[in-house]
Amino acid sequence: MSMETYIALLRGINVNGQKLIKMDRLKSIFESMQVSQVRTYIQSGNVLFEAEEQSADQVRRSIETKLKEELGYEVDVVVRTKSELERTIAQNPFGDMESPEDGKLYVSFLSEEPTAEAFDVLASFQSDVDEYRADGREVYIRCRGQYGKSLFSNNFLEKKLGVTATTRNWQTVNKLASMAGSRT
Repeated sequence: MSMETYIALLRGINVNGQKLIKMDRLKSIFESMQVSQVRTYIQSGNVLFEAEEQSADQVRRSIETKLKEELGYEVDVVVRTKSELERTIAQNPFGDMESPEDGKLYVSFLSEEPTAEAFDVLASFQSDVDEYRADGREVYIRCRGQYGKSLFSNNFLEKKLGVTATTRNWQTVNKLASMAGSRT
C-alpha cells in the first residue's frame, strides 16, 4: 500500500481557554497511532502526518476516536490530503489579495460537501463587509474586517450547511501546503 500525506485540522481547540492541548502532547497522541512523520503547526490544531493511503473519512474517524480516548472529550477533525490542500490553494476564487483594502482571506474546511439545498440557504446570506465563495468542501471567505466579527464564522457555516467546519487563514493554509511538500 502506498503512503499518503494527510493534514488533520482540529476544530475548536486552544480557543478562548477551551479544550486546551499542548502541541507536543497532540504530536505524541498521533505518534501512538499507525502514522509517521508527525508534525504540528501553531497552536490551533494543525497536524501533518503520513499514513497508508485510505479514505479521509476513515482517517478522520480514527483520529477522533483516539483523541476522545486520550483527552476525554470530543474534538471534531477535518482531514485533507496534500493534493486536496494544493487544489484548495489553486482554486482560490479571490486571486491575489495584495492591498489591505482587499481584506484577508480565510478558508473554512468542511467535513463533507453540503447538499445543494444547504448551499442555497447559505447563498441567501450576504454581508456588506465580507464575501464568500463556496466550492465543494471549502468556503473561501474574504474579510474586510476582523474574522472574529465576520458573519461567516464556523458556527454560522455549520448551522447553515449542516456539516463541521474549521477555518484557517490563508497564510496558515499556504504554510501547511509547504510543510506537506517537505519531509522535515
